[in-house]
Amino acid sequence: MSLKGKVALVTGASRGIGRGIALQLGTAGAIVYITGRRPAGDEDSYRRPREEHDDSLRPEHDGPFAESPLQVCAHDITERGGLGIAVFCDHSNPVEVENLFERIKKEQDGRLDILVNNAYAAVDDLVKEVGKKFYEMDPDSGWDKINNVGLKNHFVCSTYAARLMVPRGSGLIVTVSSYGGMNHAFGVCYGVGKAACDRLAADMAIELEESGVTSVAIWPGPVKTEYIQSNIITENDETGMKKHFENGETVEFVGKCVVALAADPNMLSKSGRVMMTDEIAEEYHITEDDGSVPKSGTEGPGSDHRKKFLATINELRSSAAVKSWWTE
Repeated sequence: MSLKGKVALVTGASRGIGRGIALQLGTAGAIVYITGRRPAGDEDSYRRPREEHDDSLRPEHDGPFAESPLQVCAHDITERGGLGIAVFCDHSNPVEVENLFERIKKEQDGRLDILVNNAYAAVDDLVKEVGKKFYEMDPDSGWDKINNVGLKNHFVCSTYAARLMVPRGSGLIVTVSSYGGMNHAFGVCYGVGKAACDRLAADMAIELEESGVTSVAIWPGPVKTEYIQSNIITENDETGMKKHFENGETVEFVGKCVVALAADPNMLSKSGRVMMTDEIAEEYHITEDDGSVPKSGTEGPGSDHRKKFLATINELRSSAAVKSWWTE
């Protein structure tokens, strides 16, 4: 599947799912902007000249980016045949987010084909606070840690992306969500945030219907991110979550699903839907590198409930259903 010449933005791509998606977009030949938080003490990196990218992206480079996972990811994207462009961006800062899109607009002549809303700032907090009740946590900081970057920022990025995509009559906005949008997982703030991500994708699709721009949400299964492998899939796991992740997806499996959607000439027919990664994999014949196909969403405990839930909400939130409510 080739995305050569396409311009993509993946937010929160230093590690984890974002990194996996960015690498696969690069493998498909795309120009991939990736964002992550600026390393401590590196205040001059945001405006580094474009012509210096190639040297500074090399992991062995003895420059200011030598320790930055974001720069290593950009280098790997380029090594795979795409073009990786790392931009340090604090997604809780609306000025930096606006500057990010202005930069893409300027450098790519107003073109952005793919946005992946993935940035998330609360992974550590989720794991540390597993088992706590909502009334045992600070209501302001708890909510904002999870749903500022992980929800509000997705809306902000989608707004700026749509302003570039709509005039061109095409584009794909993918919002990375989770099973937590269906039922309780981790905590109240997490579940409400993920349910809102799903609704965000669906409602944006309604308002983008005549524009040619597609909006979807994706539910990965349990994913073996670097954090999960270091903190959960261990002999000393104290969270009780190890069993859920041992046979999980790799970060690049999610990326392969995004590439398949982006390369599908009929992707607009999926606009507004929430989709599980293994559902996407089945449709597009996607496998892990070893040939296996994770089935955490469509098979195993809770799979029937998930499939029924998604079938129901995708039907109820479709453009046809919404129009019928207003005309009955």
